[in-house]
Amino acid sequence: MPKLYYQGHGSFRLTADDGRVIYVDPYVGDGYELPADLILVSHQHSDHNQLSLCAKKKDCRIISNVEALKGGVHNTFDFDGIIVEAVSAENKNHDPKECVGFIITIDGVKIYASGDTSKTAQMEDFSSKHLDYAIFCGDGVYNMNPEEAAVCAEIIGAKRNIIIHLQPGELFSLEKAEKWDAPNKLIIEPGKEYSL
Repeated sequence: MPKLYYQGHGSFRLTADDGRVIYVDPYVGDGYELPADLILVSHQHSDHNQLSLCAKKKDCRIISNVEALKGGVHNTFDFDGIIVEAVSAENKNHDPKECVGFIITIDGVKIYASGDTSKTAQMEDFSSKHLDYAIFCGDGVYNMNPEEAAVCAEIIGAKRNIIIHLQPGELFSLEKAEKWDAPNKLIIEPGKEYSL
């Protein structure tokens, strides 16, 4: 089964059973020493796109919002069985033409990474994807607050729901995560790895 290592803020790492490594929205924390096969960047705000933090293999691929939205549509990528589907992300601070979320399928596990967003119309369709995990932003400053994230979790219907990107300027807020009233909640803390 794949593993998730949470660096903090909106940054995390996925490791496949075969050892391939994916970084999502690199910015803070530790755990960037494993050479990346793939780096995903949901948008170009500086707290999501610090590529220089990541060790990289020579053939490392980078998929940012630019590639994800090429041609004005949300694109899907197949990396030898790891599937990355770009999905909509937007709010008053994030232009939908410059931001995406991702649905990542790795070792048969489907993970929604919201990026920076509020509720989107596309979320209504996610329940049909039978997601295993949904990872939501929830700072209530630049993105939806925890209450809206809980509503989104209900709509999406993933087996487990995780909230990150909770406290601008901090890695995490355990207090806010513990108060988050979402179904099937899983709290992850920075610096820890979880088997998915």
